[in-house]
Amino acid sequence: MTPLHLPSLHRLPAHLSLPRFHWGRLALAMMCAMVLHAHAAPHSKAVRSEPPKHTAGDIGQLPPDVQAALQRAKVPSENFHVMVVDTHASSTPRLSHQAQVRVNPASLMKLATTTAALDTLGPAFVWRTPVYVDGPVRDGILQGNVYIKGSGDPRLVVERLWLLMRRIQGLGIQKIQGDIVLDRSAFEVPTRDAASFDGEPLRPYNAAPDALLLNFKSLLIQFVPDRAANVARVQIEPPLAGVQFPATVPLSNGDCSDYRSALRADWTDPTRIRFAGNFPAVCGEKMWPIAYAAPQQFAQRAIAGMWQQLSGQLNGQVREGNVPANLQPAFNVESATLAETIRDINKYSNNVMAQHVFLTLSQQQRGVGSFDASREVMQRWWHERVGGEAPIFDNGSGLSREERISAQALARLLQVAWASPTMSELMSSLPVTGLDGTMKRSKAQASAHLKTGSLRDVAGVAGFVDTASGKRLVVVAILHHANANAARPALDAMIDWAGRQP
Repeated sequence: MTPLHLPSLHRLPAHLSLPRFHWGRLALAMMCAMVLHAHAAPHSKAVRSEPPKHTAGDIGQLPPDVQAALQRAKVPSENFHVMVVDTHASSTPRLSHQAQVRVNPASLMKLATTTAALDTLGPAFVWRTPVYVDGPVRDGILQGNVYIKGSGDPRLVVERLWLLMRRIQGLGIQKIQGDIVLDRSAFEVPTRDAASFDGEPLRPYNAAPDALLLNFKSLLIQFVPDRAANVARVQIEPPLAGVQFPATVPLSNGDCSDYRSALRADWTDPTRIRFAGNFPAVCGEKMWPIAYAAPQQFAQRAIAGMWQQLSGQLNGQVREGNVPANLQPAFNVESATLAETIRDINKYSNNVMAQHVFLTLSQQQRGVGSFDASREVMQRWWHERVGGEAPIFDNGSGLSREERISAQALARLLQVAWASPTMSELMSSLPVTGLDGTMKRSKAQASAHLKTGSLRDVAGVAGFVDTASGKRLVVVAILHHANANAARPALDAMIDWAGRQP
């Protein structure tokens, strides 16, 4: 899956100071709901028009430079699935090659999830995380518990957790005589081994969804060289209660090509992070995102650690549980809007955020979100809005070996999105060739907004390409072969071919 890009946040300098944000919004894409309603005006629904119709079979020939790129990578042309068509639903494809074959789309499946969410929830939808206080407050001491109920907010990151804790203190609470109770009942998701997908449990992109997902269950470790002391100073966000880590590591004179291996990190004990190696001074400041080795403990440790860092006292413990019936929230913490959220999802291919949006589709209809229920929601939405054979949905992120969709179906989806009132929100969420997100390093010369997809044996792009004449074309191109990664130049060549069309 496309790597996630991680902005981050400095450790708080003092318990009453605001966080310094020059690490950026921690988790722009760290690797970037209870029954609620968004503070959003009802959005207008698109007119239910006749779904796009595409001619069966191949149309046209793959361009010579595309064929040459496939040959160099030893990828047969039948393993390249392409559809190029105008944005209008009635258009005949300009190029259709193996477009009816359903294949694993990798992160291109995020287009279906985010388009459906914009269409059904609306771009101004927000997640709310309610906080409850159960008991009287006297002289700064709460004689009872604090409850935090997860709503599925996909980006409840360090700075927002800090603000949540400060709002609790704003209620006059400095000491909690009882517990801090975490309610995760808004989502029903099966327990999953983080190593099950690709054997990389410490990769943040493998984080599992959670109704109370904090910082993607991931740490951001900052190394800052201090040449005078001949060490690199180490900072970790968020602070985790009961977890030790070294304040410094020795500097070395090595190169920076593989500084992570040079550190010789030891994650075997989740309560004690160790570095047996050194940090190359030439690297300068580096930030290393890493999934916490005991993800089931992350939220409890992060909340306890943040409360302690703000000089709060806790007599009890941080534990899981349910909010008592009839208890009213003391306040709610609101997320960014859906429109903002999908920019993180699509530009940086954030898997767990996409899964949260997918789960929210059923949570908003049924009160509790589950993968099975969201698959049913997506199937109904597809038949109503897009038409044709529906894809095989799994978790809505593309981090799956089960999801399947054809190039033609993706093109059909993008034509429907183009005619939607939320087209501009979807368009602005897509990476721009050579400029940002996962398309920043693209060598394509054409101007385009394209979602990328990448898994073992899969590489693809899908979105909108501007032509020399000022038109905009829908382009979907998916490589499905063991040498897919080596054949990426064929994707750039396909983009440029589309850009040269009249």
